Amino acid sequence: MFAILTGMGDEFTSIGAMARTELKVQGSRFIATALPARNRAEVAELVAKIRREFRDATHNCFAHRLGADGQDARSHDDGEPAGSAGKPILAAIVHAGLTDVLVVVTRYFGGTKLGIGGLARAYGGAATSALAAAERVTHIATIDMRISFPHRLISNVMHVVSRAGLRILDTSYDEEVHMILVVRRSMADETCAQLVERTSGNIHITRDTVNTRK
Repeated sequence: MFAILTGMGDEFTSIGAMARTELKVQGSRFIATALPARNRAEVAELVAKIRREFRDATHNCFAHRLGADGQDARSHDDGEPAGSAGKPILAAIVHAGLTDVLVVVTRYFGGTKLGIGGLARAYGGAATSALAAAERVTHIATIDMRISFPHRLISNVMHVVSRAGLRILDTSYDEEVHMILVVRRSMADETCAQLVERTSGNIHITRDTVNTRK
């Protein structure tokens, strides 16, 4: 028994390290901080850190986009009019074609109200500036594939592992052989098919969630 995995592209772009820029609009300061982030726990930790750093700021608005396909995307206006801050920040991340990214834009109010349109341009522009200053890095989306099969088939399985250049994360033995393989997401279907063919279907295949590796 095995799971058919949908073939998808496995390369995506993020940023390698923090980048920070500042924009001034009619007296207000917009300090944009772009950071790499792999999950929501990291996002929460990084946002809290920025808030501590700029504890006297008027607002710390932010957006994140996570996952190899950017499927986890959220924004927060932090007291600014709805849609005037978080959404433009998120739009800047999407437009840059990046994921696994958090952008926090800190505002120090300068005494002049900018209106919703002015705020959107300022927050979006600040985010765009920080992202443009950040170093790009390419990541690979991989799947931890768990397989179990009879001992007599180990040479057949190792033939597939060697031919595909797969990495073995772990191996254990009881009544069967159990392995965890690292497979590029785009190769998942082909790898499953090869394993099933070489073992005549005497293999159980499951997968964990998508991981990312540089």
